[in-house]
Amino acid sequence: MAIGDMHVLLEQHGYVVAVYPTGIAPAHERRLYSVRSVLESDRIALLKVDLPPLGVAVLVRQLRQLSICDFSPGVVASAARLLSHYIHAGALLNSVTKFDRVPVDLRTHAKSWVPGSQFAVVAGPEPQLVKVGPKADPPTGPEFATHLMIAKGQSQSEWVKQTLAPAWQVQSIHEAALPSDSPAWWGTGKLVEFAAYLPDISILYQLVASVRRENCHWCGMDLIGDRCGFCSSPLPAAENRMHSAGVLSQGAPAPPQS
Repeated sequence: MAIGDMHVLLEQHGYVVAVYPTGIAPAHERRLYSVRSVLESDRIALLKVDLPPLGVAVLVRQLRQLSICDFSPGVVASAARLLSHYIHAGALLNSVTKFDRVPVDLRTHAKSWVPGSQFAVVAGPEPQLVKVGPKADPPTGPEFATHLMIAKGQSQSEWVKQTLAPAWQVQSIHEAALPSDSPAWWGTGKLVEFAAYLPDISILYQLVASVRRENCHWCGMDLIGDRCGFCSSPLPAAENRMHSAGVLSQGAPAPPQS
């Protein structure tokens, strides 16, 4: 079934960019690679990204936006690494006792047992964990204009809307259904997941277009950054040192202004 579906996608669209989180079950990841191997296709990009589920969904939507622009499939695929640095993804958790994605000290674990405790966690681009309280500052947010996507689990807290969103100066708030993998990823179903992101396709376009394009020496696909999105081959070391730019090797520059 999966092989047939992938074959249809390739016939209809020419290329497939599959994005999945690092927390995916090993069996599922092996299945993705098996499908690509059976089809013997070099037109399938398998991209593992270190983002929580809602962040992955936001990234996929951004890549879909870019796919209708004049970028080649190779550039769209390799843009995933670039854009993930501009997604501030996290969650409001009622407990961190089973959470292991961000370092949690014993003192914070102990606080999880106190009734009514809540923790604001940002998984990326820089890990942060803050115990929510009247005198506590929210986690540090993006320094550029964003929209905020919110997905509620079993928690109905309005802290993300009422406190985090104003602190991060988001321009708009959108709600989505909680991804099915979120409770397992965050270690609890009592959560409100959130992701701040660049919503404007013109900004995304400028951001990707500003990075120097190269040709993969292995498969010939276009790429930006230091690694091919389709075959995962890195740029040769000397070429990488000469042409590496911005976020893909040295940290995230500010996005272009609209």
